[in-house]
Amino acid sequence: MGNSQLTVIARILVKPGKKEFVKNELLKLIDITHREEGCINYDLHQDNDNENLFLFYENWTTRELWQKHINNSHISDYRKATEGAIEEFTLNEMTVIG
Repeated sequence: MGNSQLTVIARILVKPGKKEFVKNELLKLIDITHREEGCINYDLHQDNDNENLFLFYENWTTRELWQKHINNSHISDYRKATEGAIEEFTLNEMTVIG
């Protein structure tokens, strides 16, 4: 992948009864992440049919800067805060091909 742009899709399925708590924790990540080096966009979505399903659509200038992001303290704090509230988490690293 080298220095090519990286797209990341993070799918977060929240346990029943934890939606508002996790949603608030996810929202806390947005402003600080937008200010990080290499962040092109960091967009949070909530599924229209399943309110417990959230998705981050992210674009980063390089994979290295994204890796720096996932090792930042605000991500660590989010993981600690939401431990036990997440049913399923899926992460896809993707490259634009067309």
